[in-house]
Amino acid sequence: MKKNRRLIQIVIFIGVLLLGGYAIGNALFSKSDGQLSIGSSPPEFALLGNDGKTHRLTDFKGKALVINFWGTFCPGCVTETPDLEAQYKKKGDKPLEIVGINLGEDNLTVNNFVKQYGVSYNILHDENRKVERKYGLKSYPTTFFVKPDGTIMDIFVGPMTEKDIDERVTKLLQS
Repeated sequence: MKKNRRLIQIVIFIGVLLLGGYAIGNALFSKSDGQLSIGSSPPEFALLGNDGKTHRLTDFKGKALVINFWGTFCPGCVTETPDLEAQYKKKGDKPLEIVGINLGEDNLTVNNFVKQYGVSYNILHDENRKVERKYGLKSYPTTFFVKPDGTIMDIFVGPMTEKDIDERVTKLLQS
């Protein structure tokens, strides 16, 4: 009887280990974890902008859209901001919108940064970081390039150079 009991305990233990390992592996490495991908549609948002108005993703339908998630605490975000601004001014006559979504910082910090860097594109505030979670961000900066039809053309994780931005925006405007 003791031999059978010990064998049953070992089988149950191995079963629990296998099931637990499968669940953890599936959670960590599954492709269906809500991550956005090229060709998918970005989730809707409604965020307050520096201009005091609420901006929604649908407000930009029909335009090439660059959605940049950033924060002043992120060195890569800070270094790419002047290049995003230069691109915005360079393509000012085109149907292009750049939206910077700040990751939960207070208005004073964001406003001082915008003033310091002369940012003229839309800056939106994700105060409780719900939009960040909807977009599945894992690091900053992360930038989504959305075609006028509303599908994602490209996702760039990390700081971009002016060349990186220009190549993607040029391609985006041709789509």
